[in-house]
Amino acid sequence: MAKDLRAFLTQLENRGQLRRITVPVDPDLEIAEIANRLLLSGGPALLFENVKGSNMPLAINTLGTLERVCWAFGMEDPAELEAIGQKLALLYQPRPPKSFAQAIDLGKALFDVVKAKPDRDLFPPCQQVVLKGDAVDLNRLPLLRVYGGDANRVITLGLMVTKDPETKIPNVGVYRLQLQSKNTMTVQWLSVRGPTRHLRKAAERGEKLEVAIAIGVDPLLILAAATPLPIDLSEWLFAGLYSGQGVHLAKGKTVDLEVPAQSELVLEGTITPGETAEDGPAGDHIGYYGPIRENAPLIRFHALTHRKNPIYMTSFSGRPPKEDAMMALALNRIYTPILRMQVPEIQDFFLPMEGLSYKAAIISIDKAYPGQARRAALAFWTALPQFTYTKFVIVVDKAINIRDPRQVMWAVTSKVDPARDVFILPENPFDSLDFATSKPGLGSRMGIDATTKVYPETDRVWSDELTSDPETAATVDRRWAEYGLGDIVLDDVNPNLFGYDLR
Repeated sequence: MAKDLRAFLTQLENRGQLRRITVPVDPDLEIAEIANRLLLSGGPALLFENVKGSNMPLAINTLGTLERVCWAFGMEDPAELEAIGQKLALLYQPRPPKSFAQAIDLGKALFDVVKAKPDRDLFPPCQQVVLKGDAVDLNRLPLLRVYGGDANRVITLGLMVTKDPETKIPNVGVYRLQLQSKNTMTVQWLSVRGPTRHLRKAAERGEKLEVAIAIGVDPLLILAAATPLPIDLSEWLFAGLYSGQGVHLAKGKTVDLEVPAQSELVLEGTITPGETAEDGPAGDHIGYYGPIRENAPLIRFHALTHRKNPIYMTSFSGRPPKEDAMMALALNRIYTPILRMQVPEIQDFFLPMEGLSYKAAIISIDKAYPGQARRAALAFWTALPQFTYTKFVIVVDKAINIRDPRQVMWAVTSKVDPARDVFILPENPFDSLDFATSKPGLGSRMGIDATTKVYPETDRVWSDELTSDPETAATVDRRWAEYGLGDIVLDDVNPNLFGYDLR
């Protein structure tokens, strides 16, 4: 498993999954256009070594395939990701063990947490070069402008670290920042995120909120920042929990915050409550330009530290597939055991990339009583903060392969009466970037019960589903090669047809 960005890029290159671009390339639109074409085709990661206007090489599309996301976790098979979720599920909602085996599992998980405690580096690589005050110039960084209508250049893949002014518990997340001047940027975040709570508390205390942005980190840390964690389990602990050893951290030069010691670059600054600037428009993950926000928090940076010859790591949002969508597909596997613990009746669930990775969810249940599908949908929306903005929830029987759109659409069209099986919850807090809502930040949710109906959900007798004759199917299985078809491998889902198969 890679321990920093450089090790991960070396791993990609050794596996033939990295291309170096040596000719001059413009960070204004051109790099994003190149990377987007490769994302659409499942192409390799890119290292631009000659970026116009900067002496820093730029890495992009590093997590642009599900395979590379798995490598960041030190895995080869997406199915292995559920093991992470199972470990997190034990910590997410710990309960008294009911058996000796459960007690051992919980003990192992807690022991792993102890081993995952972060280490501190006194001479961290990320502080080999230290710039302060007027020497901080964000124009030195190869910041991208992705779309023609973007207001300015952005940082999209930096880990933002803030700390609760009261509890001192840190929060680590990934948010878009837009350039305002040589040493200021605005930040775009949602009202439910940790930094917004931290900023409100800082305002109540009459304090500035300290901020650090770590760029070019071990990709595992980026994935940790996007994972639903128990409130007292930090992203640093999670990353160490899976890597088997503590993340190396370093205290900032001008802020009382800790950042990954192996970061390529670190920006340190503060937000003064009430100091804002106009942010946007900027291309967003929904597939449209996000609206202009007149009161986005303004970060003033007063220190920039970096490794010698740093590598700038970036990404960009937009209509899938993009890197964030590939990360979401992998995280879907991690969510599953946590969700099962929160809502035991859920057998499996899936967030299709085509549904913007979180706007539509498909869940399967082992239906036992009337109304259970509606109960499962309602429980899903409240199970994890990540599901607050899920717009559509489709509930199907456990026999349906939720990762096969053919089976899901068959269930919807053959088992749903819209008047009976569709329910809508109006006026919910919502993603302000969703233009489909009638009011910014306020929208509705739809649940669709696509399960087989039982009394009293229906008075009609439900007919049997069509299935192959078991004896004939066994005969065909046995004689498949005899037919001269042995070279044709059949599967329920053809990955070439739908682009991916995550079972």
